[in-house]
Amino acid sequence: MTPEQILQHQLAGRTRRHFFRDCGVGLAKTALASMMAESLFGQKRPHFAPKADRVIFLFMAGGPSHLELFDYKPELVKHDGQPTPLEILKGKRFAFMDTFSKETPKLLGTRRTFKQYGQSGQWFSDLVPHIGSIADDLTVLHGVSTENFNHGPAKLFSNTGSFRPGRPSMGSWVTYGIGSESKDLPGFVVLQSGPRGPRGGAQLWGSGFLPTSYQGVPLRSAGDPILNLSNPPGVSTAEQKQTLDVVRDLNQMTLDETGDSEVATRIAQYEMAFRMQSSGPDLINMAAESKETLAMYGAEPGKPSFANNCLLARRLVERGVRFVQLYHTDWDHHDDITKPLDAVAKEVDQPAAALIKDLKQRGLLDRTLVIWSGEFGRTPMGEVREKGKIGRNHHIDSFSLFMAGGGLKPGVAYGASDDLGFSPASEEIKLHDVQATILNQLGLDHLKLTFRSQGRDFRLTDVGGRVLKGIAG
Repeated sequence: MTPEQILQHQLAGRTRRHFFRDCGVGLAKTALASMMAESLFGQKRPHFAPKADRVIFLFMAGGPSHLELFDYKPELVKHDGQPTPLEILKGKRFAFMDTFSKETPKLLGTRRTFKQYGQSGQWFSDLVPHIGSIADDLTVLHGVSTENFNHGPAKLFSNTGSFRPGRPSMGSWVTYGIGSESKDLPGFVVLQSGPRGPRGGAQLWGSGFLPTSYQGVPLRSAGDPILNLSNPPGVSTAEQKQTLDVVRDLNQMTLDETGDSEVATRIAQYEMAFRMQSSGPDLINMAAESKETLAMYGAEPGKPSFANNCLLARRLVERGVRFVQLYHTDWDHHDDITKPLDAVAKEVDQPAAALIKDLKQRGLLDRTLVIWSGEFGRTPMGEVREKGKIGRNHHIDSFSLFMAGGGLKPGVAYGASDDLGFSPASEEIKLHDVQATILNQLGLDHLKLTFRSQGRDFRLTDVGGRVLKGIAG
């Protein structure tokens, strides 16, 4: 059947009685559908004046070792190889407890060389010299804690505020709260690199109980940005538009009859997909980028990589995308904290620093909040799984992350861990506090950004969270 025949078939049997029954309410529902589509994808008013308009979240899946990267511990180096004091282990639980059960685990001092960078004098290791070079632009948090030491639940907690599946991701909460500036691209975009996807998969960028229009849309950095975005061979743009018009009319009939918001979402997403057929290819076409810019990132057009994704993230926020999340995997170093860590750190150091430099040069950093974090850190004790090698176990009591831009105070090291990097040494910083602060910079009160589901109001920070006033400039 042709599109016109499908529509005629659907209209058959709709009598004058149906028309007069539906015309008043139906017209109202049509107007409502238009308003709903606008509210799903348009901009919304924040709770108060925002300092940031957009977010780029660089998520290092696997748990980077802060002790090899950002949290310099001379005392840990001094006591390298000594048994870990039992008093600090008492009552603590770790992943893979059997590796610590045979004998008291020994402290492991880093083999990396640290030095201070910039006027702020922040410490970074020789694994991340490019990131160190922008120390004065960074807000580094130390002594951050989280709640679960297994990868899947910990990633969920970092991304959704809960280690239970089914909650909306941070990007979904943000686009639900303030919408998007882009009409031709999704408000929340996901980019992936590394040898595999992150544990937890699409749940990490899902919309949970929020309308599905707020879920993250995975894009590819080579080929079609979205699979099946291009027309099939032999289908012209005019034919496709004709088909989509009929599909819209059919969806509109269903919306008129049911008032289901998910149908309004479906209508808006079809229209978005049609617009992306022209905006998508231009987005990933890096021919307009200068050789100097490509070299700064270490990007190679057409070759999927974290570097390409960082450059693509800049291009996305330039086009009004509200929340861009990059996942880079392979940070889980139980067996060996040497060469494997060298390799993955090299993959992200230059591109992450280039992204922040590039945003700053283009006048975008002030209103763009960049976050670099994993789901947890690594233990100060070594973990031996194979003779002759040593790694580190998961650690949730104290780890480090950094942010840049978005109105935060730059060149600041906030919080601290103890001399061995085991526990917070000053105020406790929880991940819900970090999430509350991110929302605050976007003009959103984490206590007011709620959604009622199954009889209760939910929020990203659950029943916790506070804004970190010491960095929220």
